[in-house]
Amino acid sequence: MNAKPFEEIESEVRAYCRTWPTVFERAGGSYVYDEAGRPFLDFFTGVATLSYGHHHPVLKQALIRYVQDEGIMHSVDSYTVAKREFLERFRHRVLAPRRLDYKVMFPGPTGTNAVEAALKLARKVTGRPTVARFTNAFHGLTLGALALTGNGFKRQAAGVPLGHTVTLPFDGYLADAGVGFTWFRRLLEDGGSGVDTPAAVIVECVQGEGGMNPAGPEWLAELAALCREHGMLLIVDDVMMGCGRTGPFFSFEPAGITPDVVCLSKALSGYGLPLAVVLLRPELDVWQPGEHSGTFRGNNAAFVTAAAALDHFWADDALEKQTYANSEELVDGLGRIAAEHSALGAGVRGAGLALGLYLQPEGLALEVCRAAFDRGLLVELCGPRRQVVMVLPPLTASGDELSTGLEILSESVRRAGSRRS
Repeated sequence: MNAKPFEEIESEVRAYCRTWPTVFERAGGSYVYDEAGRPFLDFFTGVATLSYGHHHPVLKQALIRYVQDEGIMHSVDSYTVAKREFLERFRHRVLAPRRLDYKVMFPGPTGTNAVEAALKLARKVTGRPTVARFTNAFHGLTLGALALTGNGFKRQAAGVPLGHTVTLPFDGYLADAGVGFTWFRRLLEDGGSGVDTPAAVIVECVQGEGGMNPAGPEWLAELAALCREHGMLLIVDDVMMGCGRTGPFFSFEPAGITPDVVCLSKALSGYGLPLAVVLLRPELDVWQPGEHSGTFRGNNAAFVTAAAALDHFWADDALEKQTYANSEELVDGLGRIAAEHSALGAGVRGAGLALGLYLQPEGLALEVCRAAFDRGLLVELCGPRRQVVMVLPPLTASGDELSTGLEILSESVRRAGSRRS
């Protein structure tokens, strides 16, 4: 492996390559291949970005045709055929079937861009500066989004105070599961609490980087009701969990709620091309022309693959049903691994095909990831102490591929755990 150019030229900030010491060259379906031709089953999928696998043929052909026809590649926010087709597909395939009336804003190409735009909008609409967020949340690494992120290691790199936030306990964070929002409600209603009503509350329905922590539907419904009562906007950060990762297109659907604002990115283009949107209720669309801008707000190549993905995967509920079925298989398999290693405090977390294997001993999850890499499986870590192995296979993975991944993961935990005994 020739890693010299990376080590000599690239910044020390690089991270994932330290767990996977090889040079990748190509990919297809659920596999990536290094330059020596060795295959790796991908249960990481670009942190849930490649939900339809690598180079899905339908999406690839749509992109190839667009490039061959010399379609517009960069347009800022000008009108283009590609953008029009994406917007029409998104309304027809996603919004209309769910009776959602949202305007679509293109804030920039990444999830943190979407979060920053949502925060700015909430403060503009309400005239209030504070935003409430939850323990172990992750919303991005630009300063506004970082202020809402719980991870201390990430926060300390900011170099400036990270303020204008109120921290709330996420579902299950406290030992008393019955607490709910009693404490937050008291703060809002007590004039002596010292807490001003926030502009918004931002939440992940399943915390990804925070440890694959799912919020219960009743908890989310209570949060939505509290936001309505006190005039706070409810922002759902669906950057990682949206586009079918938990089963339905939006992760908030099982709770029966309608957020005021939704942030989407990662899997939206379906092909790994940068694309992000902010969905907002029409009455919240108070932007003045050009008030929020950015050079890469119109990724036309991403519009093309996103429209193709919506037509191919979201014309019916087949993918959603497949995701639930595959989730049951993975949860069962991970449960067997956890039961075998109960002495390690092992447990299973998550929802849909956003799952995690919790391992209590410090550093053990990292050893499992490295052992899995040696056996041809790509997985990574999450959680405040990096104690959870993320399991994020493509939504399109076959049953055989899921079984293979579980077998490798089981052997990797067994091997890493044996070193601790």
